[in-house]
Amino acid sequence: MSVAAASVLHISTADTLGGSARSAYKIHMGIRNLGWQSRMLVRTKGSDDPDVACIHDGRLGLRMGDFIGRRIVDRLDLQYWYYPSSFALREHPWFQAATIIQLHNVHGSFFSHRALPAISRHRPVVWRLSDMWPLTGHCSYSHDCERWKSGCGACPYLSEYPSLKRDTTALLWRVKKRVYTQSNLIIVSTNAWMEKLVQESPLLRRFPTFRIPNGVDAEVFHPLLKASTREALNIPASARVVLFIANVARPGTRKGGEYVSDVMRALSAEGLEDLLLLVVGEGAEQWKADAKHRTVRIEFTHSDRLLAAIYSAADVLIHPALVENLPNTVLESMACGTPAVAFDVGGVADVVRHMETGYLAKYRDGADLAYGIRWLLENREVRERMGARCRAVVETEYSNELQARRYVELYRCLIEQRRSR
Repeated sequence: MSVAAASVLHISTADTLGGSARSAYKIHMGIRNLGWQSRMLVRTKGSDDPDVACIHDGRLGLRMGDFIGRRIVDRLDLQYWYYPSSFALREHPWFQAATIIQLHNVHGSFFSHRALPAISRHRPVVWRLSDMWPLTGHCSYSHDCERWKSGCGACPYLSEYPSLKRDTTALLWRVKKRVYTQSNLIIVSTNAWMEKLVQESPLLRRFPTFRIPNGVDAEVFHPLLKASTREALNIPASARVVLFIANVARPGTRKGGEYVSDVMRALSAEGLEDLLLLVVGEGAEQWKADAKHRTVRIEFTHSDRLLAAIYSAADVLIHPALVENLPNTVLESMACGTPAVAFDVGGVADVVRHMETGYLAKYRDGADLAYGIRWLLENREVRERMGARCRAVVETEYSNELQARRYVELYRCLIEQRRSR
């Protein structure tokens, strides 16, 4: 089969709204730029890309069926049990034209994994894991709970996204086991941590697993003149700027916002002058001010060029996530030459390499996090050397083009395997 004849159909909650959606869309664009046909079916479309459409394809019956299914499934806590558009997917012309189906983040009550046996009988299915949901009874991240290794039930984190009102986790885990046993899947992890979890999972370890890290558009995310970006953002040239950026920039989320305030207070108490906290994300306008340092707030933006300016204006990125896969935020900051200080959790260590591309603090150790921030703020030469290393690592290991080529190589292997049967 020639490259020109090959087509990939991506299934994702959205195309541009949120970190996981942006990751999926970058893969879609990357393989399209390499000459492959690539299309996306989503619940929520945010772009004007003609190769992206809603999964119900405008069909009133499917749209209403999905709406009714969503209401019933959510009320019964039968997470993602049934949506008609999932089971009608094989009839979609984009599915029929596709040689590969790729799943991304499928949260959002729009896609039923129970359709996977039928889908995977007709096309190879690649599932890029955005989080832990495919291997747990319900949650996207299990924190310190390991019940996903033995069947879930008695869940200690029912409120963890996507939340449940009643504990149906043991049932949902068993349903996944039955569905996966009847399916043929190829699993893609983005980092060593997730790859290890897949190998430990009774649900997923039977499938071939590949590691393909996230990519960054290094032409958009690149170092900009700090003086110019600070002037544009109304940030003093002399300020020591700590950046916190998250889709939801509020304390109490898995992104660890509460640690940001603690760290800034600790740095102020230690006499560090000209401190400025730059907060970016949904809810940033509600971030509480502190008399000991200046705070600049920017609500969530979809502009990558504005984000590149924000990363470039900062001296250091603070990333105190409590659970994490492979954060786009850290990679984008590194591409702009701004090192990160982060907790050693999830896949963060793949990119925040201690004392090389950032500072990796002990998990949930706020004092160690503050130490890393202060060390970088007070050592400009080290910070600049580390920033240059960040940029070099992104260019050689995490470019969008490299990510796309890795996927194309995987697709070629799957197509050849299917032809040889």
